[in-house]
Amino acid sequence: MRIALFITCVNDTLFPGTGQAVVRLLERLGHEVVFPEDQTCCGQMHYNTGYRRGGQRLALEFVRTFADCDVVVAPSGSCVGMIRDNYPRLADPGSRLGRAVAQVAPRVYDLSELLVDVLDTTDVGAYFPHTVTYHPTCHSLRLLHVGDRPRRLLENVRGLTLLDLPQAAECCGFGGTFAVKNPVVSAAMGSDKARNVTSTGAEVLCAADNSCLMHIGGTLSRQQAGVRVMHLAEILASTEEEPA
Repeated sequence: MRIALFITCVNDTLFPGTGQAVVRLLERLGHEVVFPEDQTCCGQMHYNTGYRRGGQRLALEFVRTFADCDVVVAPSGSCVGMIRDNYPRLADPGSRLGRAVAQVAPRVYDLSELLVDVLDTTDVGAYFPHTVTYHPTCHSLRLLHVGDRPRRLLENVRGLTLLDLPQAAECCGFGGTFAVKNPVVSAAMGSDKARNVTSTGAEVLCAADNSCLMHIGGTLSRQQAGVRVMHLAEILASTEEEPA
């Protein structure tokens, strides 16, 4: 299958290794990965802060860039949620943007959705001999409804021990611009999440959004908790020959 990668702003600028892991993983499974170079921001920051017109321009740019792609994957439930849930709110159904969104948005998937629903696999041949706990990010949980797909993928990683995270469904406090507008509340929520993570005794905290991992990981680092954070793609890309 020919799969287009939408890298997203956070991954492109701060976590390029996540995008590289997606490519390694999908190519190992026998698929071709392409990277449309005209891609840019999905517009989530603009939409969430009330800049509707700016969000519309970026939505139009996205659907133009990926119009000819059969399948698009993004290592971010947050950005996929923006595209599938909020793009339709940005345009009238009969408008040019509305028609383009209706065609392109349903073909955009979170990594776990792509693997389980489209590629019909939960065992990707990964090897990661560590204890891991999983944080289900808000957008993947509540907008995309990915359910247990990420856990099913992790449970099939050889050597990995998956530990339950207390109060897993609670928000970590990042919330994009929420962390900027409400720093005290955001930090308190992050501390609660970090405390639950360390209570598991896990070596690694896994999630499918690097924005949340950046927020929780920063708290864990300041607390010198000794817990690493890793994107789901990086764990699934790990093998005995090429360990993460």
